[in-house]
Amino acid sequence: MNSFGQKLVLTTFGESHGVAIGCILDGVPAGLEIDENFIQQELDKRKPGKSELETARKEADKVEILSGVFEGLSTGTSIGMIIYNTNQKSRDYSNIKDMFRPGHADFTYYYKYGLRDYRGGGRSSARETACRVAGGAVAKLILAQIGITVESGVSAIDGIEGREFDYEYAKGSRLYALDKGVEALQEKAVLDAKNSHNSVGGVVTTRAIGVPIGLGEPIYDKLDGALATAMMGINAVKAVEIGDGIESSHLKGDENNDEISSDGFLTNHSGGILGGISNGDEIVVKTHFKPTPSIFKSQKTVTTDNSEVDCNLKGRHDPCVAIRGSIVCEAMMSLVLADMVLLNMGSKMEHIKAIYK
Repeated sequence: MNSFGQKLVLTTFGESHGVAIGCILDGVPAGLEIDENFIQQELDKRKPGKSELETARKEADKVEILSGVFEGLSTGTSIGMIIYNTNQKSRDYSNIKDMFRPGHADFTYYYKYGLRDYRGGGRSSARETACRVAGGAVAKLILAQIGITVESGVSAIDGIEGREFDYEYAKGSRLYALDKGVEALQEKAVLDAKNSHNSVGGVVTTRAIGVPIGLGEPIYDKLDGALATAMMGINAVKAVEIGDGIESSHLKGDENNDEISSDGFLTNHSGGILGGISNGDEIVVKTHFKPTPSIFKSQKTVTTDNSEVDCNLKGRHDPCVAIRGSIVCEAMMSLVLADMVLLNMGSKMEHIKAIYK
């Protein structure tokens, strides 16, 4: 299962410590202007090693477009993109070749397939998400043609929750913090965890504005269901909320219903989706990341022959995966929305723009 989407289909390939990672994006309408600088800028937001809040692994994440683009425009055929790995340190993983790291996919991959790539987790590594960001960048270019904007930021870290969200501020924050009022406390939580050889979890809030009424297919391809699937497919994600999410289960009907006026909805508890279909309001999704399982504390585990041992990790790891995960959430929402637009509208950009005018 290496492909995602129905009309706009992203297929990714590669491993964390392999030669390269990359993707094939099928279903992009012909005639879309492909801004390679924009795609690279999106990847630069996710790439590792930008500050002490992230892994020390430094990758340029330079994307190369191999196919599907001619003279700056999409041709309607598969867009192939590749990113070469340049900073692997596979020797850091030699001591865990025959043991399962707690909290990782090592155990399940081994018992499902009978083998695993122990070098950074291979295919299960979050390194693969760079491909999703590349594909998501193209999806953003599609959405921009019809006035849809997707943006995200970190809303909570280690239980320290932001209250006043500023998406523009988040773009310039090295933490991608939505609330500058708690940013310093959130940074401290990340650094304290890192300095004590531990990690922390976090929450990313992603929104889409300018979404028209009508995206989503009832009953079995609801927009909120597709978004939840997309976010749950990101490494380390353990929960997804649409709109008020869990909080809505604590409310009464008259508190949770979004009343309607001639000017639109008076509130947005639903997160912009009713009956699985976009209602024209802002779409809001909260994605919960667990603490990075790669920590530098001794932990009990077993080997491939079920012998009990202590696991002591080496390597370079993010103390909080939610930080760079914010960019991946943005990409996944963009892919879902662009897929829904194309499912509804057609196969040429001029058709899509004409319909939405």
